[in-house]
Amino acid sequence: MANSKNRKSNTVETVTALVQPIIEEMGLSLWDVRFLKEGAEWYLRIFIDKDSGVTIEDCENVTRAVDAPLDELDPIEQNYILEVSSPGIERELVKPAHFDAFLGAKIMLRLIRPDDCGQRDYQGTLTAHDKDTVTLACEGTERVINKKDTVYIKLDDFEL
Repeated sequence: MANSKNRKSNTVETVTALVQPIIEEMGLSLWDVRFLKEGAEWYLRIFIDKDSGVTIEDCENVTRAVDAPLDELDPIEQNYILEVSSPGIERELVKPAHFDAFLGAKIMLRLIRPDDCGQRDYQGTLTAHDKDTVTLACEGTERVINKKDTVYIKLDDFEL
């Protein structure tokens, strides 16, 4: 299983290195790259962003711009479906830069398992983060939560 995870990680790193300069040259930023299996299909998902919001034309243009370089480099052994999209309003925070950019923002997170209070879902303000944890201010208290214990950490009520 670790071998499969390393292969996916290496694929994401290779694809990121290839597409990031192309996307930035188009005046966009690369939010995230994910390579995952859903059912019988493999998906390569590229999430793009820009200050004024991502349009369908942006997604189409990036798809066309990265398709040939991906085919030429051929970093993925199996067949896959390429999807280019916006990270959305409730964008998932995954990279340190995401957490840095949204310190002080409202976030929501879901734990893998209920905590000692029987709660899985939290909403509050992101007050701090490090490699392993996020600190969330909610209902007058601060909670430090291990990132590895979460299903997701997303923006809540994000306005572009």
